[in-house]
Amino acid sequence: MEKLEAALIKAREMRKAALSSSDTLHERPGARGLTEARKPGRDTADWTDLPEVEITSQRALNYRLTTLLGGKDATPYDMLRSRAIRIMREKGWSRLAVTSPDAGCGKSTVSLNLALSLARQKDLKILLIDLDLRRPSLHRLLDYVPTRSVFDVLRGEAKLEEASARIGTNLIVAMNAEPCKQPAELLQSAQARDALAEIEQRWQPDIMIFDMSPILASDDNVGFLPNVDCALLVAAAESTSMPNIDICEKEIAQLTNVLGIVLNKCRYADDSVGYSYGTYG
Repeated sequence: MEKLEAALIKAREMRKAALSSSDTLHERPGARGLTEARKPGRDTADWTDLPEVEITSQRALNYRLTTLLGGKDATPYDMLRSRAIRIMREKGWSRLAVTSPDAGCGKSTVSLNLALSLARQKDLKILLIDLDLRRPSLHRLLDYVPTRSVFDVLRGEAKLEEASARIGTNLIVAMNAEPCKQPAELLQSAQARDALAEIEQRWQPDIMIFDMSPILASDDNVGFLPNVDCALLVAAAESTSMPNIDICEKEIAQLTNVLGIVLNKCRYADDSVGYSYGTYG
């Protein structure tokens, strides 16, 4: 319990520091920003052309996709959504990475729940991309295996629609059918950077969420995080150590802006405001 309380205190301090340190913010060149109006062009893609995936209530329950079911269990993600939108609009950010110190923190579940929560705001278009190329998992959460993978798209060997499906009319999830060979080299390449810019131009999402690999597991994030506007760090209560949180927060801050820290798998409710602020994934 002491470890949990310490983690909560540390997370709150980091969030306040990240939001108040405007003199240390990173600016991504060419960022469109959440507040800038979309400008459809001749080559703008039609989201409704993508195959649709339906998440059943039973699957949502089994895989803890609580934002689909709604109710009080969705509240932590809805609060995260509202705060993220507010900050990203204020800063003119549109690209968000989600990562964790190590495996097992539930970052992919958090990423998908956040995307589903955002998609309930019908005036927003959300694109969630699985860039954990070593251990992709979004296709398993959705029980959908695409014909091609995201890494094929980044290499210029496939179109985004071949690796994607939509949920509703305003959420696209781009997935991998299998792990990628040499993912760090691909993610750090100019080719991948140009491919993402092309995707953003053609599909014109308001927010792009990137489900990244764990920080301490590889160097995949080092060359890629400068391509995003901000990042969330997902830590697991009672298992992620405070030194690892400190190390990862500092590393992220050197590469992009720290949007905040999500304390996941929190089993102890905070009844002071009526709901638990922890999430479980």
